[in-house]
Amino acid sequence: MAGNHWKLIDDAQDFHAGSFELGREDVAGAPESFAVRMRTLQGGLRHGVDVIEVHNGRFKFTVVPTRGLGIWKGWLGDLEVGWQSPVNGPVHPSLVALNEPSGLGWLDGFDELFVRCGLESNGAPDFDENGRLSKPLHGRIANKPARSASVEVDGDEIIIRGVVQESRFHFTKVRLHAVIKTKFNEAGFRVHDEVENYSASAAEIQMLYHVNFGHPLLGAGAEAVVPIDTLVPRNDWAATGVGHWSTYTEPTAGMEERVYFFTLLGDASGNSHALLKSGGGKQGASLDFNVKQLPCFSLWKNETALGDGYVTGIEPGTNYPNPRSFEGEHGRFVTIQPGERYTMDIGLNVHSSADEVAAVENRIDELQKQKKPTIHEKPQADWCA
Repeated sequence: MAGNHWKLIDDAQDFHAGSFELGREDVAGAPESFAVRMRTLQGGLRHGVDVIEVHNGRFKFTVVPTRGLGIWKGWLGDLEVGWQSPVNGPVHPSLVALNEPSGLGWLDGFDELFVRCGLESNGAPDFDENGRLSKPLHGRIANKPARSASVEVDGDEIIIRGVVQESRFHFTKVRLHAVIKTKFNEAGFRVHDEVENYSASAAEIQMLYHVNFGHPLLGAGAEAVVPIDTLVPRNDWAATGVGHWSTYTEPTAGMEERVYFFTLLGDASGNSHALLKSGGGKQGASLDFNVKQLPCFSLWKNETALGDGYVTGIEPGTNYPNPRSFEGEHGRFVTIQPGERYTMDIGLNVHSSADEVAAVENRIDELQKQKKPTIHEKPQADWCA
């Protein structure tokens, strides 16, 4: 320990803090229930997974350095923020077969609230001309353990920092520098990501923030609210639901997922919002992000039975989660020159009253006044693989 900064993991120094805990007595001015601790989970598929549990005095959430510094779940009092995946993670990456022939092995570890998809690719599996898998579903970054992680407290702000590397000899060589911040008693967190290209050649990367909500925020009558520039259904099945794309049914066994692609409106600086409000609008969760950094937006509706994973994904990204080859053909890559970084910011806020939900909805309504939405009733060839 040194001052207000504590190192938790550093592979360059062969360091792991093991069990670590900060309490109110360690941090001046911290709320009564403030705590930060790291521990290593034991047993089953989660054996060996490191977690950093943060309680800012009001909101609690769990960061998983072993899984790309994703965020497993959050809690605002008794309200659990996340979803009930049948996977029952967090799953150790060594047990996730990303490169199995179907390309769907990523799903074996999927149960986070906040998971990054990328960095080389972030969409559906891609196959070469011989039918062999070339890029697995949603990429590799979420199953890469962090090379380093630390915690610091700066005034009333708790800061988790970490680095996750995605590289292959002769191929892409990039690092994710992640910063997760929350203030004392804040009902949420903010993420600042920088992707560094440490190669001597340019790198083409993709990022999708797959932010997932289930019961109890999600239920019959729940609604997604976004400031629409353009909406496109991903496939013919999604097209059958365009008329009610924003609302959710009760969990329904066997219901097939629907996905919608968007461009969203932002303010003069590109700042935008997306809201999920519960049935009745008394609770909700929203994302803040910038459409200049993250110009593509996806809404994933998986309204199946609770036991099968009733969930919706609110997903800002650099591109749409189509196969990488398709997105490349349409120029939806971020190119990072040698030694440079690409920056992305996203915040998650939990709303515990109808007034808070209405305030976010009003901000979205103000953005929507810029133009009437363009809503396509069928998939569009340059949007959908």
